[in-house]
Amino acid sequence: MDFEEKFKEIRSLIADEKLEEAISELDIIISQDANQDTAFYLKGNVYRKKQDWRLAINNYTYALEINPESPASAARTMCVEILNFYDITMYNH
Repeated sequence: MDFEEKFKEIRSLIADEKLEEAISELDIIISQDANQDTAFYLKGNVYRKKQDWRLAINNYTYALEINPESPASAARTMCVEILNFYDITMYNH
């Protein structure tokens, strides 16, 4: 299977907000080759779009375990920063 071509298709699904379809396609890839860090990275992107931070971070972490140079590193950091962010001016008003 040409994973790069499939990843291109999945990126289009994500851009078109076809998130459940993208997850299904990524699950197929992962079932065929669990060492595809790009599949976990893209799956993290889907969950980030769904604002499911726990699953986004989990998938980014899996991608990083496979490939420490994955772009999942920056994406995971961004998710953690979003979760840690709070606006103190919003309190006591």
